[in-house]
Amino acid sequence: MLCLLLGAIAAGTGCQTAAPSTTSEAILVNPVEDYGEMFARVQQAVVFPDSKTFADCTPKAPVADILAAYEEIKSLGDTALPTFVETWFDIPHAYASGFKTNPDHSIDEHINALWPVLTRNADVRKTGTLIPLPKSYIVPGGRFGEVYYWDSYFTMLGLEVSPNSRYMIGNMVDNFAYLLDTIGFIPNGNRTYYLTRSQPPFFSMMVDLWTKADSQASLAQYLPALENEYTFWMKGEEGVSASQASSQHVVRLEGGEILNRYWSGTTKPRPESYKEDVALAEESSQPDDSLYQNLRAACESGWDFSTRWFRDGKNLATIRTTELIPVDLNCLLMHLEDVLAMAYKEAGMEAKAEAFSTRAQNRMTAIQKYCWNSEMEIYTDYDFVQAKPVNQATLAMAFPLYFGIATGEQAEKVATFLEENFLSPGGLPTTLVRSGEQWDAPNGWAPLQWMAIQGLGNYGKKALATDITERWISLNQRVFAETGKLVEKYNVMDDALEGGGGEYPLQDGFGWTNGVLLRLLQSRKANEN
Repeated sequence: MLCLLLGAIAAGTGCQTAAPSTTSEAILVNPVEDYGEMFARVQQAVVFPDSKTFADCTPKAPVADILAAYEEIKSLGDTALPTFVETWFDIPHAYASGFKTNPDHSIDEHINALWPVLTRNADVRKTGTLIPLPKSYIVPGGRFGEVYYWDSYFTMLGLEVSPNSRYMIGNMVDNFAYLLDTIGFIPNGNRTYYLTRSQPPFFSMMVDLWTKADSQASLAQYLPALENEYTFWMKGEEGVSASQASSQHVVRLEGGEILNRYWSGTTKPRPESYKEDVALAEESSQPDDSLYQNLRAACESGWDFSTRWFRDGKNLATIRTTELIPVDLNCLLMHLEDVLAMAYKEAGMEAKAEAFSTRAQNRMTAIQKYCWNSEMEIYTDYDFVQAKPVNQATLAMAFPLYFGIATGEQAEKVATFLEENFLSPGGLPTTLVRSGEQWDAPNGWAPLQWMAIQGLGNYGKKALATDITERWISLNQRVFAETGKLVEKYNVMDDALEGGGGEYPLQDGFGWTNGVLLRLLQSRKANEN
């Protein structure tokens, strides 16, 4: 059982099951561990088409009572399970089910009307898998009714240019700081089943954004949270050596440099995709524990799933995320080191500021050494097990441009590669491989459009950046005009078709699409003026 007592979150194993409390105490459940056989059976019986639905259900009674009731009906077969679930659980509420697009609204007005729909108030302490947060926040939308880590940064980009909603950036940064202070890291989302992994570390980007938007906020104010973020990603650094190359998220390279990977310490099926993981294990030659760990690590990357992580470049069953040094992850961690250096300087801690400036510089040097693919003349991931670059082009190549790591010559080569190979009618696809996975061609995603557009702009590639911007805006506007929706991802290569692939249907809402589109529209207006 996962206990939440008096607002302090802690994962534990010795907590007693109790009825929902009317005090500040709340009991959180980890569905796989706490429900055991019952959870696996409900998921395998496909009581709900989407595996996430049952993981998000809230128990109506103490877990011990539910398990006792299950023992009484389990011999009746799978046909008894829907009624059992309906009796003992509350099904997640579909918050936006009544929202109707106003046909008279411009796309800007539509997005601003959506912010309240996507807002969740500070959570009431209750049982279930939802980790309560102390302040209100924005969710992505659709099946994603909780906060998501890296989504939130791109949502914030739109909130920053929405005067009536700008305060929400501070709320969300404070919520993430709360998670860092209480759990020690930011989970994938505020669900107990996400406590085994994080997501791309955009917290330092959020803090940077908020402290520039609000004169009352400071880097030093968030220093403890920034330190906890760094500690989480660097845990294991002391354990790596020439004979032990990796430990948790940390990898020691051939030259003794330290870089990072995505990783999860859990080797079980994901609760929110239980039946999918079990089915994949049956067809994979990879040991189950390795498969499940690599699936979870790919989820931590946010790119779940992409041939970027596949050994054979084709099949999810060959996933090997933990063997790779992702270029984008390490760019983000360099930014975290830079922001920590600035925060320490602001706090008058000069020695620590200097130490983190050195760490950032060392990481930048290592990114250049290991992630610049001299054969392809672009940035790629690095396979530290095989000690060689991965010869696959992905839109992660834009991150070193965004963070100013690339030389002018490297930026020129990346820009040329993107224009010649990636530029499509609706923007930029995530990869050039059509695999059926959602983080591959033909899909394009708002966060990666933003990183590429801004990265190219940093190196004076204004014409290409503007071209990508206009193609992306045009695609978003066309889909909105036809459907009244802004969606999670778009088919940028065959723009008459919807985005697709992945483990669930196309989602609308949608937090990061709204944020990036609104910010691009505002920038375009500013440039016109």
